[in-house]
Amino acid sequence: MAHTVLNRKPLLARIRRIKGQAEGLERALEEARDCSAILQQLAAIRGAVNGLMLEVLEGHVRDHLGADDIPAAQREADLDLVVSVLRSYVR
Repeated sequence: MAHTVLNRKPLLARIRRIKGQAEGLERALEEARDCSAILQQLAAIRGAVNGLMLEVLEGHVRDHLGADDIPAAQREADLDLVVSVLRSYVR
């Protein structure tokens, strides 16, 4: 079973926290709060998204690249996928 299915509850909890942070950012902008509060909220959201990305990526690498029974062609395809995602993520 896929790691995102097995870890669904904690992943959804992370998403809900990110959603709450984004809503807080929206309120701060609507209320014309100080830019330092907005920057702090943006940094918190970015950190939360980075943590989520790392958790899902680690599960993918362990399940799809680290398993012993994966055929070489599948491992290569998964490796290409990970590299592609990382390239788009760091842009």
